Amino acid sequence: MTAEGHLLFSIASAVFAKNAELTPVLAQGDWWHIIPSAVLTCLLPDIDHPRSFLGQRLRWISKPVARAFGHRGFTHSLLAVFAALTLFYLKVPESWIVPADALQGMVLGYLSHIVADMITPAGVPLLWPCRWRFRLPILVPQKGNQLERVLCMALFAWAVWMPQSLPENSAVRWSSGVINSLQITFERFINHQSGQ
Repeated sequence: MTAEGHLLFSIASAVFAKNAELTPVLAQGDWWHIIPSAVLTCLLPDIDHPRSFLGQRLRWISKPVARAFGHRGFTHSLLAVFAALTLFYLKVPESWIVPADALQGMVLGYLSHIVADMITPAGVPLLWPCRWRFRLPILVPQKGNQLERVLCMALFAWAVWMPQSLPENSAVRWSSGVINSLQITFERFINHQSGQ
C-alpha cells in the first residue's frame, strides 16, 4: 500500500474505532488527540524500507533496521507493537503527560498500517519471528492504484455513517471487552516490571 493509502486507512480506522467505541478511552476520547496520533504512527512500520516515505527521510534509522529485519519483518508484527508500548511505558518520564486517547490513537495508527498491508498479496508476519504470512489479498499493488483509494474512502464513509447504536452482543462490543482486558494485563505487567 502507498503512503497515501496508509494515511487514508489510518484516518478511517481511527474514525471507526471512536464511533464503534472500540475501547472506553477511545469512546470518550478527543478527536484532536486520536486522529493526529493515528496519522503520526501510521507510516512507522515502513521504517524498515529505505525507499519508503519515512525511510527516505530517516535513512540513518531505516538502513540498519532493513539490514537487521528486512522489509515487512519485525516492524510489521504484534511483537513490535508490544515492544514499542513496553519501551514507551518504561522510558517516557512521568512528567510527559501523554493522554490515554492519544496513546491508543498511536497504537491504532500503527496497527492500521499492519492491517492495510495484510490486504495485499505479500501479507505480514503478524507473529514474527514465525514466518507465517497473514494475508487477505484484496489489493494488488500497482502504480496509481485507484482501488486502494476507493477502498480507503469507502471504509472512511462507512466509519462516519455506521450505525451508532450497536447491540451489546455485537462483535465490536465483544472486542472492546477483550481489548480492555488486554490493556489492564499489559499495564499490570509494566507496573510489575518497573517495580522490580
